[in-house]
Amino acid sequence: MSNGKKENLVIVGGGPSGLSAAIYAARAALGPLVIEGVPPGGQLMLTTEVENYPGFHKGILGPELISIFRQQAERFGTRFLTDKVLSVKPEGEYIHVQTANAQISARTVLVATGADAMWLGLASEQRLRGKGVSACATCDGFFFRDKVVGVVGGGDTAMEEANFLTKFVKKAYIIHRRDEFRASKIMQERALANPKVEAVYNAVVEEVLGEDKVTGVKLKIQNSKSKIQNLELDGLFIAIGHRPATEFLDGSGVELDRKGYVVTSERFAWDYAKSQIQNPNFKYNLDFKYMTSVEGIFAAGDCVDHVYRQAGTAVGMGIAAELEIEKWLEEKK
Repeated sequence: MSNGKKENLVIVGGGPSGLSAAIYAARAALGPLVIEGVPPGGQLMLTTEVENYPGFHKGILGPELISIFRQQAERFGTRFLTDKVLSVKPEGEYIHVQTANAQISARTVLVATGADAMWLGLASEQRLRGKGVSACATCDGFFFRDKVVGVVGGGDTAMEEANFLTKFVKKAYIIHRRDEFRASKIMQERALANPKVEAVYNAVVEEVLGEDKVTGVKLKIQNSKSKIQNLELDGLFIAIGHRPATEFLDGSGVELDRKGYVVTSERFAWDYAKSQIQNPNFKYNLDFKYMTSVEGIFAAGDCVDHVYRQAGTAVGMGIAAELEIEKWLEEKK
């Protein structure tokens, strides 16, 4: 099925990055179409209180913030399609976007699909998300001042989260399923030298305890005499990684890194400057920082950014990418 219309810009993703780009694109008379995904809204739709987004001094609920973004984009003429993108294929002057229910052709595409935190897969964990269970210390650490928390993970992210949390908490346990961390040596040393941090090795979280809020975790201690042990906590941070939502780019020609994050010109140039090794399989237009290895396909937000992963940085990237799209379309004319 095709709508027959050639779009100037299709934005894949209805989170902060995609919606911010849509606001700018609509005001620039590009008539953007946002394919917002199923369900729409991104990670903020799963976030309760957002207190660190500028402009809302009393805080705001994540879904409410997304709703405001969406209404603002709609006000300037952005159109929305609630559908799932299956593939993106460049062909000649156009990029064909195949969704579950339509095929759409566009001059430019902005990939702003974000990344999903990886979870433990426990029913109790999902039930208590936003009630003491979090996947973002930067977002939620402030709420645990003088509390005791756990951080699940063994990589650099877990070490960073634990260290950050010690700015607020009384105690942070790093809970890891193996007998040693896989984090870099310097990150391990930094975390374990912190008097507020304590490691719990060979421990698997079996259940998150609590009814309306987290009160602790049930741990299975894995050693020669495996046993169940309860650990009292006020909060639990899951730090086992993120998974970018980029599977639909398979076969598009867009370069992804080994974890699935989109490589833009800016990141390519940065990696090249550090390593002095150019990837011979991909070519980049370095005049456009947010363009991917495919002309006309841009990317922004958490599907690119594996470092900061904040709504504010996603918004900035989305706006910058849209301004580049305007420039690129003007040059093509």
